[in-house]
Amino acid sequence: MAITVKVAEAKARLSELLAKVEAGEEVIISRGTKPVARLSRIRHENDIDALIAEIKAQRTHRRSTTQAELREWRDEGRRY
Repeated sequence: MAITVKVAEAKARLSELLAKVEAGEEVIISRGTKPVARLSRIRHENDIDALIAEIKAQRTHRRSTTQAELREWRDEGRRY
């Protein structure tokens, strides 16, 4: 879940916010009510490899999409 802080608060609490980012949280910095920046952890190559492996593992548990489903989705909302 992302934490939203205003610019002045981000300046005052930068070290604390960076610790939260290092722990995996995301920080949104806003100017007034408008979000203007996002602080997030930098993904290292090992993180990316682990993410790819996780996605591949999740894909093996899904069933394949049938041709009938693809046609149905394609034709959904079409006028004949």
